[in-house]
Amino acid sequence: MFVPRTLALVSLALLGAALAAPKKVSGYGALGVVNGKAGGSYTLPLGDSPQSLFYYGVIDNNLGLISQQLFDGLVEFNLATYKIEPALAESWTISPDGKVYTFKLRSGVKWSDGQAFNADDVVFTYKNMIMNPEARAGDPGNFKLGGQNVTISKVDAMTVRFTLPQPAPAFLLQQRYFIMPQHKLAKYGQENDAKPADINGAWPTNVAESEVVGTGPFKLATYTAGQKVTLTRNPNYWKVDAAGTKLPYLSSLDFLIIRDPQAQVAQFLAGNLDQLNISGAQFPDLKQKEVVGAPFKVMRSTALFGSPPFVAYNFDAKNAALARVLSDVQFRRAMQGAVNRERIIDAVYNGLASLPGHGVAPANKAFYTNTTRQLGDFDLAAVGSALDAMGLSKKNAAGVRLLPNGQPLELDLTYGTDSAVYPPIATILQSDFAKVGVKVNLKGILSSRLLATGQSGDWEMILHAFGDQPDPELRRPIWQPGGSLYYWHRAPQPAKDGDPANTAKMAAWEKEIYEIFNKAAVEPSASARKALYTRWQLLFAQNLPVTPIAKPENIGAVSNKYGNYMYNLGVIPGYNPVPLIYQK
Repeated sequence: MFVPRTLALVSLALLGAALAAPKKVSGYGALGVVNGKAGGSYTLPLGDSPQSLFYYGVIDNNLGLISQQLFDGLVEFNLATYKIEPALAESWTISPDGKVYTFKLRSGVKWSDGQAFNADDVVFTYKNMIMNPEARAGDPGNFKLGGQNVTISKVDAMTVRFTLPQPAPAFLLQQRYFIMPQHKLAKYGQENDAKPADINGAWPTNVAESEVVGTGPFKLATYTAGQKVTLTRNPNYWKVDAAGTKLPYLSSLDFLIIRDPQAQVAQFLAGNLDQLNISGAQFPDLKQKEVVGAPFKVMRSTALFGSPPFVAYNFDAKNAALARVLSDVQFRRAMQGAVNRERIIDAVYNGLASLPGHGVAPANKAFYTNTTRQLGDFDLAAVGSALDAMGLSKKNAAGVRLLPNGQPLELDLTYGTDSAVYPPIATILQSDFAKVGVKVNLKGILSSRLLATGQSGDWEMILHAFGDQPDPELRRPIWQPGGSLYYWHRAPQPAKDGDPANTAKMAAWEKEIYEIFNKAAVEPSASARKALYTRWQLLFAQNLPVTPIAKPENIGAVSNKYGNYMYNLGVIPGYNPVPLIYQK
């Protein structure tokens, strides 16, 4: 149904105005959410020690899990619909031309140390972190449109305004960035003569816990590297439940640092962990234990969010002869036939996964285009014929194909050893690639190092995953050639994050994808945006910047001692059901 733009803007403004502080969390009865009681503790696993306690200083999923409980953004997702609703901003208006976003901040919000939250905190965070090209986990690319910068300004103590050089339909959805406290981080601000890169040094892991303050449901209590992170209830949190009881219900939240997935399962079964996100490989054993009376429940659901694994080849590999092959689309299309997705879904995920999309989750009805026909069948004979046609028909005595310069076609496959799914997937790929004369050497590292390794360029083939989001614009740094996370072809990346990409280094299909993302970022028509992203998915499927493998289901296990459990990845800003969990 078409909704006039002016009416939609009024509706958004009224929605925001109706939810003044404190925000009442209600309407989740269909998800099994009931009014809980205060008290209790809850223990979760953490895959490794955080590299820092400052969210914008390092790209680190373990830090993201903790930061999700410490900080909030201007807006957040509705936990049932994934629609955007007010958070630290209690309302907003959008100008008729779509270029000016004005956010009225929620009154009465305090930082966990009691200091008042205001517009200065928001402006400080955006200018010094989110829009800062030197902040390692900033996002300046989303604040440059058509080569011009988005500007942020303080209107008054509780109002901030963003002025865009051109409309950006996904701009509101993006504003889930965590807001940081100016009064604790002022010395790192460029307005106080700090250098832009200085912000990365904020809150090292040995910082006093009292320095790390946020507006989130919990606050940092203790951090023991390699062992445990403990958070305690933030008494100043700005949400209440449907009955008016202050959230979060829990008194404390503990994260036990446990690297090995099997050790995490053992700790869960021993009762030392209260909740665990698991893979399909771990599902049968835990489900069987539940059936025979174990004190926990195992639940599964179709995933929109979540990270489908993929294989990528380094277009800029250090071995020039190898790079010429890896950057050839004929090779990537051929080798897709050696990826036995059905076997991986069955053997690794126990059937609890499905064929993947190309950059968009199949569950995302708003944007998904069925490109499964482009995946191709597992057919090693066809792979062999395709490689022969590329001029890679010669083999050495060991049966390994030879590159045109006589070197063996041999690849190091980098993967995460501390994952429940990467090792068996890597082994299956190694076995099947060998059958078509491509030698794969397994090179295991910690999963927390995969992204940094990819961005370094020091790899040949990698097994990795990036999470899906409700709008492709949110994944633009990953899938747009030249983006900061488009690391399989680093040549088009600009020297400075946020600057235009080097289109001269792109293939023709990459240039088209590059322009698609630029156009979709400012296209006001929903149907036109969908058409652009449909074209992108088809180009993705045909040219395979990476080769998608599977889309896992959401599977979680939770102790029967707790109520209001909802599956939570924990690294999605603006999606946090933990404040609703209570101990029975």
